[in-house]
Amino acid sequence: MKINLNSQLSKILMLIVFSVSVNAQLKTTESEVGLGWSNNSVNTVIFRNSALTSFKGDQYTAYYDPEGRMVLAKRKLNSKKWNKLITPYSGNVKDAHNDISIVIDGEGYLHVSWDHHDTRLRYARSKKPFSLELGEEKPMTGIDEDKVTYPEFHNLSNGNLLFCYRSGASGRGNLVIKSYDLKKQEWTSLQNNLLDGENQRSAYWQMCMGKKGIYISWVWRESWDVSTNHDVCYAFSADGGKTWQKSTGEKYILPITKATAEHAWEVPQNSSLINQTAMTVDEKDNPYIATYWNNNSKPQYKVVYLSDGKWNLMDTDFRKTSFNLGGGGTKRIPISRPEILVNKSMLYLLFRDEERNNKITLASANLKTKKWQLNDVSRLTVGQWEPNFDKELWKEKQELHIFSQNVNQADGEGLVNANPEPVQILEVKQLPVLKE
Repeated sequence: MKINLNSQLSKILMLIVFSVSVNAQLKTTESEVGLGWSNNSVNTVIFRNSALTSFKGDQYTAYYDPEGRMVLAKRKLNSKKWNKLITPYSGNVKDAHNDISIVIDGEGYLHVSWDHHDTRLRYARSKKPFSLELGEEKPMTGIDEDKVTYPEFHNLSNGNLLFCYRSGASGRGNLVIKSYDLKKQEWTSLQNNLLDGENQRSAYWQMCMGKKGIYISWVWRESWDVSTNHDVCYAFSADGGKTWQKSTGEKYILPITKATAEHAWEVPQNSSLINQTAMTVDEKDNPYIATYWNNNSKPQYKVVYLSDGKWNLMDTDFRKTSFNLGGGGTKRIPISRPEILVNKSMLYLLFRDEERNNKITLASANLKTKKWQLNDVSRLTVGQWEPNFDKELWKEKQELHIFSQNVNQADGEGLVNANPEPVQILEVKQLPVLKE
C-alpha cells in the first residue's frame, strides 16, 4: 500500500490550520437591524453608553441611517426581527462626536439624547412605556445645557436615571450630572461641576454602577491635543452622586480638581494615553478601569484595578506595532478603545486592532494567572468600530450582545466616501473560561 506523504502532510497541515481558525473564532449569531451611515464612526464611538440596552425581555438600539436620520429599533430577545422607526430627528453625522445615547427607565420609557459637540442639549422621551415613538424635544432643567458634549445615560437600581455630559469645550470643560426621578418624572441638577478643569483642562471620564454605588474614573487633558492626556483618577459615591470619596474613604471637597484627585495610576503626558474608555466592578464591587498607553512606544491595553485597598496594574503584551497619539478631533487610530467585563474569575477586554484585520476581538484572562487568550468575535472587518455592548443584559444574565457596524474614520473629523453598511447585533454564545 502506497502512502502519498505530501498528500497526508497537506491534510494534517489543513487540519491544524482549521483547528486554529476554529479556536480563534468564537461562536456567534448575527442579527441585522438596518443600513446605517458609515462615512465616519459616529454610530460606533465608545462614549455612546449605550447604543444597545435591554428591559424586561425587550432589546433597544439606535443609529443614524444613510441620510443622517435617527432610527430607533426594538426586538424581543432571542428574535432576529426588529421593529424600526425613523424618527423626525436628525443629527450632524459629519462630526463623529454627535452620537446617540439611549436608556430605558424603570417604567419602560425610552430616553434619547443625540447630536452634540459643544451644542445645545437635544433630548426626548418616548410618549408611552415600551414605545419607540418620541415626544417633542425639550430641556431637562434648562441649566448648563447650552454647550453639551459626550452625553451618556446610566441606570440606577431603583429605576431612576443619571445623565452625564461635559459642559464647555475640550481642555476647559466641567462634568455635569443630572438625576431623573421616576415617580416625579422630572430631571434635577445633581452636580453642575463635579470635575473642575479650572478653565485650564477638562476631564474625560468613564462611569459604572455597582451594588454599593457609583464609580467614576477619568484622565485629565490639558488642551485640545490628545497627547496632553495624563493620569488615571478615581472617585466613588455611595449616595447616588451627591457626595464623593476616594478609595480610602476620605471625602472629597467638591468640585474635584487636578490637585485633589486621587491617582489610581500616574501616567505622564505624551504617553499615548487614550481617553474615555470603560470601567466595571467585580462581585465584591472592586473597580476595574480599562485603557491603553505606551509600553516602549507600543501602546498596550491596561487594566487598573483596586484590590484589598491597593491599586494594581494588569498589563498586556500582545500588540506588536507602534503609534503615537497626538492632535485633535476624532482620530483614526490603529486600535479601538477597549470595553471591559468581569465575571467571577474571568476578565474580558473587547476591542478592534489593525493587527487582527480590524475584526472584533475578545481578550480573555484568568484573574489569577493573568495570561491572555485572543479570540475573534466578528467574521469580517469592522473598520474603525469601537465597542458598545448591552450592559443591562450582561448585568442581568451575563450574556454578551455587541453593537456592530463596519465604519470608516478619516483623521480629524474627515469623511470617507463609503457605501452604507448594515448595523448588526452580534450575540456571543459562550465566553472563554480559562483555568488557573
